[in-house]
Amino acid sequence: MIAASSDLSIMVRRCLLTFKPFRIFVVGIGFFSLCFLMTSLGGQFSAKRTGDSPFTVRAEVLGGQESRGVLRKISDMLEVIMKRMDALSKVGNTTDAHRLDELSSALDRIQPVGLVERIQAIAQNMSDMAVRVEQILQRSMAGNRVRDGTLAQCGTPKDRRYPDCPSKMDWMRARWTSDPCYAFYGVDGSDCSFLVYLSEVEWFCPPLTWRNQTATPTLKPLPKKQAVFQSDIGALLEQVGTGKESLSFMKRRMRRMAAQWASAARRLDDRLRSFWREQKRILVHVGFLTEESGDVFSPKVLKGGPLGEMVQWADILTALHVLGHDLKISFSLKELHGFLGVPPGRGSCPLTGPLPFDLIYTDYHGLQQMKQHMGLSLRKHKCHIRVIDTFGTEPAYNHEEYAILHGFRTNWGYWNLHGQQYMTMFPHTPDNSFMGFVAEELNETEKQNIQRNKVNNMAVVYGKEANMWKGKEKFLAILHRYMDIHGTVYYETQRPPEVPAFVKNHGLLPQQELQQLLRQAKLFIGFGFPYEGPAPLEAIANGCIFLQPKFNPPHSSLNHDFFRGKPTSRKVSSQHPYAEQYIGRPHVITIDFNNSEEFDATIREIMRINVEPFLPYEYTCEGMLERVHAYIQNQDFCSPEDPFPPLNSSWLSSPFVLLPNSSILTWASNGSSYASWPPLSALHLLASLEGESCVEACQGAELICEPALYRFINIKEAFSALELQCDGVESQMNHLFPAFSAEHAECGLQQDPLLFSCAGSSAKYQRLCPCRDYRIGQVALCRDCL
Repeated sequence: MIAASSDLSIMVRRCLLTFKPFRIFVVGIGFFSLCFLMTSLGGQFSAKRTGDSPFTVRAEVLGGQESRGVLRKISDMLEVIMKRMDALSKVGNTTDAHRLDELSSALDRIQPVGLVERIQAIAQNMSDMAVRVEQILQRSMAGNRVRDGTLAQCGTPKDRRYPDCPSKMDWMRARWTSDPCYAFYGVDGSDCSFLVYLSEVEWFCPPLTWRNQTATPTLKPLPKKQAVFQSDIGALLEQVGTGKESLSFMKRRMRRMAAQWASAARRLDDRLRSFWREQKRILVHVGFLTEESGDVFSPKVLKGGPLGEMVQWADILTALHVLGHDLKISFSLKELHGFLGVPPGRGSCPLTGPLPFDLIYTDYHGLQQMKQHMGLSLRKHKCHIRVIDTFGTEPAYNHEEYAILHGFRTNWGYWNLHGQQYMTMFPHTPDNSFMGFVAEELNETEKQNIQRNKVNNMAVVYGKEANMWKGKEKFLAILHRYMDIHGTVYYETQRPPEVPAFVKNHGLLPQQELQQLLRQAKLFIGFGFPYEGPAPLEAIANGCIFLQPKFNPPHSSLNHDFFRGKPTSRKVSSQHPYAEQYIGRPHVITIDFNNSEEFDATIREIMRINVEPFLPYEYTCEGMLERVHAYIQNQDFCSPEDPFPPLNSSWLSSPFVLLPNSSILTWASNGSSYASWPPLSALHLLASLEGESCVEACQGAELICEPALYRFINIKEAFSALELQCDGVESQMNHLFPAFSAEHAECGLQQDPLLFSCAGSSAKYQRLCPCRDYRIGQVALCRDCL
């Protein structure tokens, strides 16, 4: 074996020095031959067993201590070689022969004896050495070209329009071998290849005059197509695919709801028939279900795990398909690479061509994956991205620089997106867009049947996991005095001990059986967790009263572990704030569960009242289609906004007028010439109280805060219209601005549009708030938004 190693080393050296065109190939073959030879001989010297392969790596070592010493020596030699390779790869003036002599002499010093336990690690080191040798040879060839004078025209240009070009050239010289994607784009270690890459693939250096610019022609935009509603979901089901229980769950939901989607599409089509709807090319990348993100959800689908995210994604996919858009769906990094055109490598380089999509819907996991694999293209194309974000992301957390400076940095925010590119499950964060989901809608006959068959003393508990029942014995005992209690807690063999004996536990139920249970029950009761899930809406839609606990103080990132680290300062007043605020009594009752007398009185009240099944329009199939259609056709975060106020403009009169019998201002009629969505006709301007957010101020006036309209009130004239007298006006980055400080009579304007924020308050400021009206049952849209 020693002789074989020595002979191989001599052979590699001679071949490399004699046949330069084949040097890299021979080194690779030599190294892997050495590994193969060591493995084979090691297997022959080991103790034989019946059926052993000659390539089997065994744990037993003949010679014990002696063999372990040999292995240590081999490892030490490999470390010497690797360090030598690092040094050699940085040397620029030595000859090829000298470098390869040093490599070969290092190989000659390896003296393997006996069985090699760590053959796989050694083989990997050999492979790494081959890569280092290839780098040395590539640098050598580049140096030869420089000496031949072929790179004279490739000096680093000095152009004020491209200030980063010199530093990027230096980076490429030092690091171009760090990612194979550079070689994919033709980088070979020469300055010419660096300049071509930095001017044509990236955009840090100016175009090269000696390059044939017709090699990268400007692509004409694809002709626009009209979107046509689709009622057949067969193609969608095929795209979703198989192989995971999460995907099976989503497909079952799609099939069950298909008829309602089709009916809703026909109704919306009739209403929008006079509108031309552009078909968009849309990629949906569900990052949290990829294997690369860990996918902790799929294994728990049949074990009581959370289903809310899968419910929402199933409905998003269906809505986009039914609206008639050109849809591609990705559940893995491999699919994402194929759809986007990601070059081979580690993600340092831009995409291989223009972005082939108008919109990309993903989640925080998918956004992180795109950052790792799209290189600079993510920065270039991020305006096309929509992030499905259950709990919302506020601007102070989204703005990376501001978040770091002011203590808003979390693990999830800091992407510097427009706030409305984040899309939530409920309309709790006006700074974001409300995407939502759907619940099953009942016809009149079904509603009447439900009301006839309701069991007045039947309650169903909202809690599929046994640990949700801990510590709830007190109020469950009170409830048991009046009602039969049913649970749907997952278990495998034995009944969970956390569930009291007087509860009838059905185990985890399929969706249709759960619907039947809810149609019989009078009460659906929450324990305080999970927050803001779809189940309460489904229960209310099936004629249940939803009873939930009030949180005092409200839960937030300041006092509750669940919200800690999430990019929001929102204060959650109950288990389901949407149900509390937008639905309310008699369908939703929110009380203090720690007050036994109040709890007892509330149960007796529920026994006396009857409610009809109720579902807000925005959670019907038609409501979601209407909302998503409006977003797709009107939201544009890629086109630059016209400056406001226009340059060199001056107001002859205030752009705001006072509403009759109100302290609220609206936009003057001559302001409609400015393009905006929502339109300026929806704008209502008011000033908050000190210590009050714009979310709260607008809600108090029965309006919704609209961040898209902030730019129209971020002017000095807005303060004077509200009779706020400014001794001074300053512009700065502050997520509370525009705002007025009464103590100093100072007016603050917002410097960075990414920080326009409905959320946030301070006792120092009265905030200027751009509120808007909204459609009944559809808070995401103003009256003139369609």
